[in-house]
Amino acid sequence: MLGGMDRRTFVAATAAAPLGKGAAAALPKRAYKDGVELSIIGFGGIVVMGCEQKEANRLAASAWDRGVNYFDVAPSYGDGEAETKLGPALEPYRKKAFLACKTTRRDAAGAQREFEQSLRRLRTDYFDLYQFHAVSSMEDVEKILAPGGAGEFFLKIKKEGKARFLGFSAHHAGAALELMDRFPVDSVLFPVNFVCWHEGYFGPQILEKAREKKVARLALKGMAHTTWPKDLPAEQRKYRKCWYEPLDEPEKARLALSWTLSQEVTAAIPPGEASLFELAMQIGASFVPLTRRQMEQVAQMARSREPIFRA
Repeated sequence: MLGGMDRRTFVAATAAAPLGKGAAAALPKRAYKDGVELSIIGFGGIVVMGCEQKEANRLAASAWDRGVNYFDVAPSYGDGEAETKLGPALEPYRKKAFLACKTTRRDAAGAQREFEQSLRRLRTDYFDLYQFHAVSSMEDVEKILAPGGAGEFFLKIKKEGKARFLGFSAHHAGAALELMDRFPVDSVLFPVNFVCWHEGYFGPQILEKAREKKVARLALKGMAHTTWPKDLPAEQRKYRKCWYEPLDEPEKARLALSWTLSQEVTAAIPPGEASLFELAMQIGASFVPLTRRQMEQVAQMARSREPIFRA
């Protein structure tokens, strides 16, 4: 259940209405927490990496004009480049935008240093959501929750109003379940991907635990397909910003991302390539929950594919 609605009612309530001829395709929004609503497609900071500042400004402005109000970034994206480019680009919209940032540091002192650096780069004095980045092992959880761990700093900044909400991104199913049991997070950002779900059994258990704990769900990797071929050099990959092979065929991408949005999630962050982000906005603006037959079609698409995450 989410917001008192079952899955079918929830996704139907946020499906885009049919567009009249010439109508603008605006992104719908869904409930996050405490009255906050987010665009169902979020802007990943990786999109502005490699851009001139003028182009980064244009990309952010275009997304905002189409209804995107959820922006996600981390200091590790381009060794700070994503933050330094997104800060000026988002500045005109900051007061109304929902800005999420992350830290990979597991100790309180290190998390504080990254937090303060991110505030400066992003030209803000608070984050709407601050997250433990890429929680990938049970060891990560223990470090976060240990005396002097990052968990202590997170609770402090929420109390001080420097972070409205707390969360984490998950790369390990067991660690995600453990952290939700032991720390008061508001949301979890995790792969909700058709191949991971069907072939790797990664995702269902996180979604179920988040429902139980009343933790909001934010989705990653909705347009991921599989791993890049092992013999393909990195410089020959079609999409240099993607460490996995994404779906770029419009119909398959639509089915995959619509499958993700048909789950009980608030929003999805697409790949960091500008062309794929554009495709994701188009899909999100015309989103309609998948039928049972389409769900079965997506399950067939996943068959025998190598998932980028396994439980």
